[in-house]
Formats: sequence, C-alpha cells, structure tokens
Amino acid sequence: MKVKLIKSILFSILLLTNMLSCKEKGIFLVENGTSEYEIVTDKDAGKDVLFAASELQNYLQKITKVEISINSEAKEYDNKKKIFIKKLDTDPNEIKIRIDGENLIIGGGSGHAVKNAVYVFLEKYLDCEWYAPDAEKIPDLKTISLARSLNYSYTPEITTRTVHSRLFYNDSIFAGKLKVTTESFPHYVPGAKVHTFHRFIPEEKFYNEHPEYFSLRNGKRIPTQLCLTNKKVLEIVKDSVAALFKRYPDATVISVSQDDNTQYCTCDQCSKIDEEEGSPSGSMIQFVNKVAAKFPDRTISTLAYQYTRKPCKTKPADNVLITLCSIECDRSASITEKCTAFADDIRGWNKLTDNIRIWDYTTQFTNFLAPFPNIHTLQPNIQFFRDNHAKWIFEQHSSNPSELFALRSYLTAKLLWNPDDNADEIITEFTNGYYEEAGVYVKKYIDLIHQKIKEDPDFFLFLYGDPSQAFDSFLSPELLNTYNDFFNKAEAAVSKKPIIRQRVKEARLGVDYAILEACRKNISKDFTLVIVDDQEIKKKNPFVEDKLNGFISVCEKADITMMNEMRFTVEDYYSSCKKALEVATKPNKALGKKVTLLTKPKKYAKEDPQVLTDGALGGNGFYANWLGFEGNNLEAVIDLGESQEISTVSTAFLQVTNHVVFFPLEVTYYYSNDNKNFKKLGTIKNKDPLIKKSKVNDIQYFNIKFPEVKVRYIKVKAKSMKTPPYWHHAAGQPSWIFADEVLID
Repeated sequence: MKVKLIKSILFSILLLTNMLSCKEKGIFLVENGTSEYEIVTDKDAGKDVLFAASELQNYLQKITKVEISINSEAKEYDNKKKIFIKKLDTDPNEIKIRIDGENLIIGGGSGHAVKNAVYVFLEKYLDCEWYAPDAEKIPDLKTISLARSLNYSYTPEITTRTVHSRLFYNDSIFAGKLKVTTESFPHYVPGAKVHTFHRFIPEEKFYNEHPEYFSLRNGKRIPTQLCLTNKKVLEIVKDSVAALFKRYPDATVISVSQDDNTQYCTCDQCSKIDEEEGSPSGSMIQFVNKVAAKFPDRTISTLAYQYTRKPCKTKPADNVLITLCSIECDRSASITEKCTAFADDIRGWNKLTDNIRIWDYTTQFTNFLAPFPNIHTLQPNIQFFRDNHAKWIFEQHSSNPSELFALRSYLTAKLLWNPDDNADEIITEFTNGYYEEAGVYVKKYIDLIHQKIKEDPDFFLFLYGDPSQAFDSFLSPELLNTYNDFFNKAEAAVSKKPIIRQRVKEARLGVDYAILEACRKNISKDFTLVIVDDQEIKKKNPFVEDKLNGFISVCEKADITMMNEMRFTVEDYYSSCKKALEVATKPNKALGKKVTLLTKPKKYAKEDPQVLTDGALGGNGFYANWLGFEGNNLEAVIDLGESQEISTVSTAFLQVTNHVVFFPLEVTYYYSNDNKNFKKLGTIKNKDPLIKKSKVNDIQYFNIKFPEVKVRYIKVKAKSMKTPPYWHHAAGQPSWIFADEVLID
C-alpha cells in the first residue's frame, strides 16, 4: 500500500514538473495542426486594426493550414485563448508584442502602428519575408510556440518613411508589409507637392503685365523664380494656398517652394535680406514664415535645395517643414565622407528647427538601368539623417524600375524602419530568397562592383552621370566580362524556373546596359558595335544584336518603359542603338581623320576634337563622346587627307532640354580643297524647334545629300541658340550644343 502511495506521489510530482516545464517553454498558438486560440479585436476597432487582424489570420493559415477565428469581443466563458489585436495607450508610432498569461497581445499606439506590429510579429517571430508584391517567404509549420518571456516594443525614429518605388505605390498592401508610405507625398495638397512658385503665379498669366513679380537677374526680370519681397506676390501666394486647402480639406501639408532652377531674385530688397541672413534661404524662410502664419493648423513645406540649402539665421516657424535635398552629392561613399558641405547644412538646420524632412536620392536619374554602386551608402546616410532628427525621409529611388529595383526597394524600406539593422544580412536574405539558387551569383556581383568603387576613391558617382565614366573603373572591360559571367551562371542555376529566371534577367539589365554602352563607345576588342570580316568588310556585331534584343525582351516582359527621368523610353533606346549599329557599319571617309576646331569647346569629351571622327558614338547622355559648346557655335574642319569624291555629310546632335542642351538652330556644310576657300554645300534647319513641349531627351541627325563633288576639307558650322528662351528655367544663362560623329561619304 505504501509503495503504491509513494509511486502515486512521484507520478504527481513528475506530472507537475512536466507541466511547469511546458509552461516555461512557452505558449503554443498552434500545436500539431490545431489551435486553442482566437483572434480578438475591440468592438469599435477601426479599419486598420480589423485589416491587421485579418492579415494575421491569413498568414497563420498559410503557415500552419489552421484557420483561427476572429471575434470582435473576448468571451471569458468560451475557454478560448486570445490573440488580442488592439490599439494601445502609447506613442502613436510605438508597437508592442507581449505574452500575458496564455494570451498574446499585438498592438500599437495607432491603427497604422497596429498593422506594423502584426507584420513585425510575422517577420521577427515566424520568419516571414516579403521581397516583392509577387514574392514572399512563408514557413511551413505544424506548431507555433512563443517564449513566455516575450515582451517586445519598438518606436521607429523615422516616422514617415517613403521609398519612391512603384512597387509600393501600386500595391498598398505590400507597402504596409515593408512599413512605408503608399504615395510619395502623403498628406500633401495634390498638385502642390514641390516646385510650386510657377503654379501659384504662372508666367503665362502674369509675366507680361507684371514682370516685377518675378526674379531680377542681370538687370532684367525673368520668370524663373518669384520676387519674395514683392508684397503682391505674398498676397497672391496666400490666396492660392487658401484656395487649395479649401479645395482639399483633408490635406494637411502644402509646398511653398522654389522652382527647379537657381535663378533666384537679386533685386535690392531680396539681396539685402539674403546678405544679412548669410544665405538666399533667408528671403525664402522670411517669405514662407509669413505664409505659414495665416495657416497655423496646417504645415507649409519648403525646400532647402541648391541655392537655399545653406541655413539662414531666421528660425522657421513651427509649422514650416524644411525639406533638405542632397542632389549634388557624390554617391560613391557616405554623405559624411564625400558630401561634407551637405552634412554641415543638415547640422545647421537641425539647430534651427526640429521639423526636418530629408529628400535623398538613390539612383542615377540620367540612366535608371545603369550600374550604380551606392548600396553601401544607404545605411550610413539614413543613420546620419536619423541622428540629426529627421523624422520624415523621402528616398527618391526611381519610381520606374532601375538597376536592382526590387532589392533597392526592399533594402531601403528595411533601413528606414530600423537604420541599425545589418544591411549585408538584409541583402543576403533578399538575394537568397528572391533569386533562390541564383542568389549567390547576384550577391557576388553586388559585392564585387561595390568593392571596385571603394578601390577608386577619386571616382565621383553622380546622379546625372553616365556608365561611360566608369569604363576605366568599376565597369572596365575585364569587370564587365566578370559581371556578365556571374549572370550567365545565375541564369543557368535557375534555368528550369522561368519565374526566377526572369527575375535574374531583370537584375542583369544593368550589366547588359553597360555592355551595350561600352560597345557603342568601342572601348575594347570585346566591346564594339562592328566586326570586320576576312574581306575587311564591316558588319554589325552579333553579340551586340543579341544583347540588344535580349534587353528589349526583358524590359517588355517586366513592363520597364523608361530609361531616364527625361522621358527617354526603352523603345527610344532600342531605336537609338539600332541606328548606332546602322551608322557604325556605314562607309565613313571621315573616320579617324584630323579635326581642327575653329570655336572652343568646354569640359566634355576632354575637349578633344577627334571625338567627332573617332568611330565611337554618343548615347542619350552628354558625358561620353559628345563634344560640348557652351554659349557659342560649333565650327570644325575635317581633313580627309586627300581629295575624294563625296555626296553626303551627316552630324549627330544631342538634346537634353532640362540640362540646357538644345539642337542647333541650323547646320551648314562647306567644302574646300585648299582649306582657305570654302564653298557652301547647303544648310539643314532644325526640324524640331524648341518649344515648351519639346522632347526632353533626343538625338537628331543633320544630314545633307548633294551631287558628287571632289573635296579634301569639310567644314561643319552649327549655329547655337546661345541662350534659352525667356520661359526656360535657365533663361539668361548660356545654352549648350553637343555634337558627335561626323559621317562623310
């Protein structure tokens, strides 16, 4: 009897020990395919909280195949354990996840924070990841257990997080998962988000009768910016702001900001203020403060950009939002390393105001798809912004797809949420998850190209640059071959997975684009537009044709349509490359011939006149192979070496209107046999004269055909506009013409 009693006591102790041990191990939301839990929301829960509850239910079912019910009220008598999804009495941005007895509480200080809390729970404790709208990682589990000690809270220091990517703008649910905004300017008045001076006081309406409303430059009023000391200008802007707030009563922010140029007013009154303030931002802040005083319950946003970037002495009003823009910075290293003047300006504004928004830039706007090795700078820059109390950060990625688009969108969003996360681990997680077996090769490409730019500390990685600038650096012929090989291996690794292979093809677009540009510039025997056969006949390089056809095919499948911010399309690029192949294979008696310039070029193509006959063709950007002339005509003479029969001459010219690069008004060709007496062959007028709606980025060939004539010297004279029209943002400044290959046959 005693033995039985002892055994019974020992069994009870063992059972109690096991029960206590299980309790110490944690709670089980799901155990072996079943659950004792229900999801509970408050009766009056808002739509964000209800959505958060449904998302949790949805993903728990995806993970475990178990559907956990959602109820709007906790019932104590139903014996169900609870997962509470609720708003908490805490900071509106704070999230909390904790165990309370057998219950799990997931909440935040606002409906938006509650959604963030659910997604953090799924990421942090259940290992879910969302790489892109069509790519997620969901574990397959029969049991979900949580430690009883779970008590997590987090308040993001950056409270408004925007990544300028259509992946987020076109998919609000995906944006929620990555915890970024679904639009570029949340809370702003539509149509009044940035560069608004011309919207409030349009040149077309006011300039002719009231030129005094606009900037005084070199003694002349021009409609580039507003005169900020003109009292009538202030009243018109106030009235315009009031009308817009009335039209959009739900909007809380409006931009009162300079237009996108540096032609600010230099009248006596404006200049006096700017001199006293130590910066042109002085007249701007004084003006904006007066506007803000009329709307104390709204936010007036303005720019600290280009000429207004340096802080003034006047403190911005409490309801003025200062948007600092880092457009000038070198992206090859962090801002604190390579853009110290901008870093100093942030620190200066931080002393004047706590209301700072950062407008940062993360891609090459002249070449969206070009390799742009700045990924290593994203984290230190975001940390620096955070450390200077920027709570609102707009990372101007390209809304249109750019190089490594999905990765850049994902990584930037992650770092905005937590700037101190391990960036390399985030990249590795993404490449392995999104590209699967190919991920290791994509990561090798990322690592190598960033290693190479770090090895070239003198390289200036510019937002408005061109891949050709890196052909003796991180895009050398040897490295292009290496990168190409990485992606060949990546594609092979997922050859039987068409969806993943398409992702790899999209990732390699940057390398393919760089290769196409390298071939256009004839940088080596491996990268050239033409090949010469055994009979010395020039033919199109089949490697280039394959690359180009593959490039256009991938872009079409991925709905990638834009090459740059100047509305130069992928179709435009394809046509341009086809034209380049055609031009490169044409007979050209000017190829390699001596060029003498009669007018002086400036800065670009090393001011080398031989660019006009070197056989390398310029692309849609002016950084490579385009010979530039600022404010003057092009006049050049090509010496064919001996008298030859010719009947055609052609010269290519570039237009990039936002960078003050325009087609010449006309091009005139002359010929001579003694280099003294020239006779006119003819004049070709610009077939697309500059207007406000002109194509921003384009190439035009000025061709002339004439009866055969025997010549040795050809003179090309291109007539420049010299200066933009009064309505252009660079009015009063010199304009450019850019010329490339002269073809003679």
